[in-house]
Amino acid sequence: MLDPQAQTLLRLMIERGIPALNAQTPVEARQAYLMRKGFTQPEPPVVSRCHDHLVAMNGVQIKIREYRPLDVAATDVLPALVYFHGGGWVIGDVDTHDVLSRQLCVASACAVFSVDYRLAPEHVFPAAYDDALAAFQWVAANALSLHVDAKRIAVGGDSAGGNLAAAVCLGTRGGERQPAFQLLIYPATLMYPDTQSYRDNGEGYALTADIMDWFMDHYLPSRDLAHDWRASPLKADSHADLPPALVLTAGFDPLRDEGRLYADALSAAGGSAEYICFERQIHGFITMGRVMREAHTGVAVCADALKRYLS
Repeated sequence: MLDPQAQTLLRLMIERGIPALNAQTPVEARQAYLMRKGFTQPEPPVVSRCHDHLVAMNGVQIKIREYRPLDVAATDVLPALVYFHGGGWVIGDVDTHDVLSRQLCVASACAVFSVDYRLAPEHVFPAAYDDALAAFQWVAANALSLHVDAKRIAVGGDSAGGNLAAAVCLGTRGGERQPAFQLLIYPATLMYPDTQSYRDNGEGYALTADIMDWFMDHYLPSRDLAHDWRASPLKADSHADLPPALVLTAGFDPLRDEGRLYADALSAAGGSAEYICFERQIHGFITMGRVMREAHTGVAVCADALKRYLS
């Protein structure tokens, strides 16, 4: 059964004639996504520090927004989460995910670094991956001045951001600096999937199969690139020797099965992977705490995992 609050939200979207993202230009869709946060997201929790770093990487300036929780000194060394926002590699930014970043910071007692990676179609694959990787490496390399523990830096993200977090773990495997944990919230792990959830939930639950195709078509210059593990982490030759993971999915989400399959791949390769499905929820629910009570439960589950794995 679909969560009653999710049902109400979907009905209101229809009644108010909210246009589908793929019926808009990317610029229009970005603005609509940002405006929507005021209706669905709770009030932003207070943090002790919210600071934007402008970091030169990959030939451009990338914004990385730092959050630190209350009741810690500016010089206290904290565990950290490098976070990549969702939005199909086309929409979203540090502002659309400001509330979630604050929630995770406060609830986990971690410093959070939210990454404003480049978006498609202006910057196609692998630009977002390159920025995500460089952002993690920047936080790790500057751990001392950022007052974070270089050995306790996690990566995480929702949807497209979960895709990037998983890919960063693959890309740093065996290197000098690797994430300590990966938080994957309804991650996209397979480009152009043919899963049961993609077929069952591809219409009627806000995120549709058509919208996902619109995202992927903007992100990938060629469908052949869907086989690249940086685009489809599930297609990596091996999932061994990767950081422990929490994979969280939603039951009425087209991406549900590829999230579960990724958790299964990590477990089959001998890694530590926890998998939790919010069976009654839709894609994107964790940022909708103003209208969905289970969003707060989802945030709490994620924060608990961060505390446990980064302790």
